[in-house]
Amino acid sequence: MAEEELQSSCDGSPVDLGMLGLRIASIFIILVASLVGALTPILLARQTKMHVPKFTFFICKYVGTGVIIATAWMHLLDPAVDQLGDACVQERWLGTYPWALCIALMTIMVMFFVELMVARFDDDDATHSHATGSDSGSDLNEVLAIKKSSKPQKDKNVQAEPCPHDIENQGALCGPDPTTIPGRPDDVSYPPGGEDHLAHRHDHKEGDSHTSLSGQLTAIFILEFGVVFHSVFIGLTLGTTASDDLKILLVVLVFHQMFEGLGLGSRIAVAEWPESKQWLPYVLAVGFALSTPVGVAAGVGAKPANAATQKLVNGIFDSISAGILMYTGLVELLAHEFMFNPHMRRAPLKIQLFAFGCIAFGVTVMALLAKWA
Repeated sequence: MAEEELQSSCDGSPVDLGMLGLRIASIFIILVASLVGALTPILLARQTKMHVPKFTFFICKYVGTGVIIATAWMHLLDPAVDQLGDACVQERWLGTYPWALCIALMTIMVMFFVELMVARFDDDDATHSHATGSDSGSDLNEVLAIKKSSKPQKDKNVQAEPCPHDIENQGALCGPDPTTIPGRPDDVSYPPGGEDHLAHRHDHKEGDSHTSLSGQLTAIFILEFGVVFHSVFIGLTLGTTASDDLKILLVVLVFHQMFEGLGLGSRIAVAEWPESKQWLPYVLAVGFALSTPVGVAAGVGAKPANAATQKLVNGIFDSISAGILMYTGLVELLAHEFMFNPHMRRAPLKIQLFAFGCIAFGVTVMALLAKWA
């Protein structure tokens, strides 16, 4: 008798199309909320008529980091564990094994491998371009000169004195050449002189745009892919959720997409895009805004075979999305912006604590929203 009841529940209808009007309206509601979140930082960063405080981008950037991290753990991995741990799914396909955790782990490893290969390709390509020459006639001697100049040099005419205010680095010398410290004075998302979150040691000039921007843009594209990927399946969830939970879930997702859009849009806005690609930030923002509405529309029109099939598919993709956002949140965002960024490491303690507080706020908000969605 129990087996028959289990079989009946596994074969139950996976889609509840009640409140169809609200489901269709949610496509446009979430589209507007996502556009506002993603496009606002980009538009504010590029306009000149209104003064926008630098800390506006600073706050949005770090709150968005917290939102992304909490989304991975609370809104993707936890549901994936439930879906792939469902009795119907385990009996029909997977067996008793923590597949959700395994898929997320494998996704993290794949993400790291991809970025490792991209970084290696960039380094090889940059070395090759210097060694084979350029329009300005650079050659191997220029490469050697660049490598030599990258090492710290002592000025014989200037007496080196230890910095009295630097307790941790007693042996450090005062008066270093500011050009040896990575950072742009017009960066609107870090303390003065702060660098982008990959902390490259190149000035973003037209002549070396490939070597200076490739890592930064790679990180942005990885983040964009992860956010868009999981947003599609968030939309699928909204399109197929039970009518009783639809209103609450819609409100939660509106705030979720807006906060996440602010985080993504802030990173896109402060990147120094080449002149030939000034249109690309708008494309990335619109792509993010469209992802969840597309998922909602697909969810409304989806016809999975049964409830178990739907849980299997959602669980797999939620696990993949969780792995992507875990990697981007912890490695691309937290590690690069705090540990690998010289200016953030040397920033005043109150700046570091404020940035951490913004992240904690984003994490807290999204963790609380997980109670309802």
